[in-house]
Amino acid sequence: MILKKNNIAEYILYLWQIEDYLRAFPQQAEANQELHELYNRMLQENIIEGGHLQLAKNALAELEDLHDDILQQEATYRAAMLRLTPALNLLKAKTNTPTMSDIEACLILLYQIMMLHLQQREISAETADTQKQATQVLQYLSKTYREQE
Repeated sequence: MILKKNNIAEYILYLWQIEDYLRAFPQQAEANQELHELYNRMLQENIIEGGHLQLAKNALAELEDLHDDILQQEATYRAAMLRLTPALNLLKAKTNTPTMSDIEACLILLYQIMMLHLQQREISAETADTQKQATQVLQYLSKTYREQE
């Protein structure tokens, strides 16, 4: 898929959004071939009630591996992650998932903010700052991923 190659973080968020959409409106799976195929995958993988497609899990694993590599090699990236860590730890505590990876936490943060925007709900200045930091980290990872492909 072109989106995965161009921006792997957006690809993961896209898959999560489609999963939620198809859970809410399963009849829309017939709207086009891509939705139909993804809905069938959801059925095959038994995630109609919850969970994520293996496609999304695999992409997340690739992003996490890249994150681990860059974390060891680049001081600037490491510093960005250190600034973001307190907010990510708070999110992990609130969701009762202390072992969640930092990259998954970044993606969940952005997904939740996107859902709040769809509901026309405001976010705090602190959350907006955390959003900006998480976005920058994911943009850098996606750019590096694209360059390696």
